[in-house]
Amino acid sequence: MTGDRRVVVVVVPAAGTWAPPGRDPEAWRLALAEDTYEVLAGLDRVEVAVAVAGGDEEAVAEVSALTWPGTPTYAVDPDRPVLHAVELAAPAATVVAVSHDVPDLPGLLIGKLFRALSTADIAVTPAEDGTLAAIGVNVPTAGWVSETAPTFDTALSELEARKPRRHAVAIGPGWHRLRSAADIARLDPGLEGWDATRSLLRRS
Repeated sequence: MTGDRRVVVVVVPAAGTWAPPGRDPEAWRLALAEDTYEVLAGLDRVEVAVAVAGGDEEAVAEVSALTWPGTPTYAVDPDRPVLHAVELAAPAATVVAVSHDVPDLPGLLIGKLFRALSTADIAVTPAEDGTLAAIGVNVPTAGWVSETAPTFDTALSELEARKPRRHAVAIGPGWHRLRSAADIARLDPGLEGWDATRSLLRRS
């Protein structure tokens, strides 16, 4: 039923923008996306989709090849990828959009966002670099959230400044995104998962 349908969407850029030294940006983008998707696909009682920001049919097909059969994969507006992904995930009660560059994200952090949305209009997982790793919203989306049109680059302070009431924004435990070579040190080699990312880093 729509009333308790929960959807989590991995938002992937249409092209790679960086990679560790000696690695191809496109291969790196896809490795991060694959591992982030695998984390979310393992969650209970949650439907998973993938959105490609600014992607054409070829880009969507390339990312779709990384997913399990039947996973919805579609292109979204690169200027408003989060809210567009939410719209395409309808009908649903709550949707959490996750940036593609969190291959070692603990699934429990996404569960915390879904729980927080029982009272908040928007719930976020802040990243250590001041951006957002995940953004959850209720459906229909609150008017002020639609007007703000948050992206993963939206500052938490902007959401706090715009919220119409005290508990409209819920802030979950923080995590890290892999956006520069320095961020690689945040990966824990002893942690299970992030296999595609790990494999790419091991290649000479």
